[in-house]
Amino acid sequence: MTTLTTSLELGTWFRDTALSGSLLLAIPVALVAGLVSFFSPCVVPLLPGYLSYTTGLSGADLESAQGSKQRGRMLAGSLLFVLGFSFVFVSYGTLFGAVGEWMFEYRDTLTKVLGGFTILLGIAFLGAVPWLQRDFRIHRVPNVGVAAAPLLGVLFGLGWTPCIGPTLGAILSLATKEASAGRGALLSFVYCLGLGLPFIVAALAYRRMLGTVGWVRRHQRWVTWAGGLMLIAVGLMLVTGWWDLMIDQLRGPIQSFGPSL
Repeated sequence: MTTLTTSLELGTWFRDTALSGSLLLAIPVALVAGLVSFFSPCVVPLLPGYLSYTTGLSGADLESAQGSKQRGRMLAGSLLFVLGFSFVFVSYGTLFGAVGEWMFEYRDTLTKVLGGFTILLGIAFLGAVPWLQRDFRIHRVPNVGVAAAPLLGVLFGLGWTPCIGPTLGAILSLATKEASAGRGALLSFVYCLGLGLPFIVAALAYRRMLGTVGWVRRHQRWVTWAGGLMLIAVGLMLVTGWWDLMIDQLRGPIQSFGPSL
């Protein structure tokens, strides 16, 4: 009975939090930012390598994987890998949300600072600030397989941080604005969904995913520009106050769904 009550309370918290005006606007941004991060030049080209590291299978084995055992190995490896880097990024979101809660009394100034920072990150994502796109990836890792996949996820999460810094930094800015460790964690979790789901899809449909990856690499410039412009737009909304105005517009319809919201 206690477990059921706790689950219901957690479900209610998740519903109320996710449907709050601020997160209803921030969650789609976080999801798209995660997808943009996956298709960035420092992640998507190395997809076969990541899957090989986490499954212990060679590139040829990945392409020819037909049996349920190999497919199960690829799925387990990708899931554990995603959990590993999600632990890193959700920890970041929790920390930044807690910092925002601590600085809540300065929220107006903080919002403008975060907006300016997000605009800078958007410009960096367009390639105008090259040093913000450097990474410290681990280039030589043995194919140790599924057992070490979570640890490899943590290591790659730490190594990715400088490379995907523009998109991750924008989400952490929004997490800080949420002024709550729980909301910051939720926002970062959604970001990890956008970044991690393609890895899982690749494990389930490797050959098809390679075709998608090839298309994205041929149109990498447009993907990068779309991501950069999205970050700049979010930053401008934060600086000008349009972000809060849109949240206020959302609160009315949301509250009309029921008294609990």
